[in-house]
Amino acid sequence: MTKQSWGYLEGWISIVLNTALFAVKLRVGAICGSIAMVADAWHTLADSLTSAVVILGFWIAARPADDRHPFGHGRAEPAAAIVIGTLLAVVAAFFLHESVMKLARPGRFPAAHFNRLAVCVFLGSALLKEALARFSIWAGGKIGSGALIADGWHHRSDAVASALIVAGVFLAGVRWWLDGALGVGVSLLIAYAAYDIIRSAASVSMGEAHSPDLERRIKGIIAAVAPEVTDAHHIRAHKYGDHVELTLHLCFPPAMTIEEAHAVSGRIKHALRRELGVEPTTHLEPSGAAP
Repeated sequence: MTKQSWGYLEGWISIVLNTALFAVKLRVGAICGSIAMVADAWHTLADSLTSAVVILGFWIAARPADDRHPFGHGRAEPAAAIVIGTLLAVVAAFFLHESVMKLARPGRFPAAHFNRLAVCVFLGSALLKEALARFSIWAGGKIGSGALIADGWHHRSDAVASALIVAGVFLAGVRWWLDGALGVGVSLLIAYAAYDIIRSAASVSMGEAHSPDLERRIKGIIAAVAPEVTDAHHIRAHKYGDHVELTLHLCFPPAMTIEEAHAVSGRIKHALRRELGVEPTTHLEPSGAAP
């Protein structure tokens, strides 16, 4: 499957599942007269919105290069991750506020009294959303997608919210403060996930430095196919989603003609395209020349 196919698959599974869970939760919440359950139902529907952002981001990223975007639209995917991370931060802030209010004013939030159907529905929702979170995070790691990982954390926040409702049924009567304390901890965990997602996606968008491992692989390929090259430096990798523009300087013996150096450079670029899937641009210079 292509990267775009994984994004579409996760997005559509999420939209269908979340819409179905929203309808069931909203109905059960109305029957039980539970504000918490109704609020969680709308939280679930909000996850469909973030998944729609995922689909839109992958659709834009897959568009071909044009005059205004000669390197393609691959950076739309980290932009989608920033949007989702921001929405996740809003969720964390909402959870934190509600949790602190439960601790500060316990009388304002009486213990919930749900029937067996409500417990089964919300427990099932927590398990389904955690499974979807694991799939999204796994798929995001497989294809290197920050947007899918961010969406996975959004699913996990909903799973946690549903689990807290169920836990509140059994634990609120034992320790009145436990639900609020758990909520604060979970809110901080979600907030950190949002920070990490936004930081990583923003770093890619701003053009982060390539890894030392990539530079070692590049120099290894050059040494294998072109021992005539005396040095390779000023290596820069510019990422646009799956498209990577690579620029580097190659040093040749001063006695080598420009035609010979050009032929060697062509051999190097062919090897880099084949081995790394990058689009290289080389600058030729004699050994010992000032950079």
